[in-house]
Amino acid sequence: MIDQDLGKDEGSPPDAEEYFLPAGSGSRHLIFPGVEIRTTAGKNLMLSVVRFEPESVVADHAHPHEQMGILLQGQLEFTVGGITRLLGPGDLWRIPGGVVHRVRALDQPALALDVFHPIREDYL
Repeated sequence: MIDQDLGKDEGSPPDAEEYFLPAGSGSRHLIFPGVEIRTTAGKNLMLSVVRFEPESVVADHAHPHEQMGILLQGQLEFTVGGITRLLGPGDLWRIPGGVVHRVRALDQPALALDVFHPIREDYL
């Protein structure tokens, strides 16, 4: 029998590329001026590494996807559902689908990891 997602026989061993991805792999998109994402998706989950240049802004928007993330470096000002917080490294956010949110980088670069469910087809 063929595994429809991988196009292989069910009994055949997987390729290493199905489990491990090298640094820098995935799709790359400039989503707003100064905001670049690199995404990688599995069957139902998407990871997105987001780089913010100083003073860059992700404008107000909403999407049907649930989104959670962690700030890895720098500081970001998040506004979610009208509530604004200044976040630093290690801080987390969760944004239900359909909730309006925005992000603003301060005077230093920032790096974040976002997780989306379901997969954002527009970021593949």
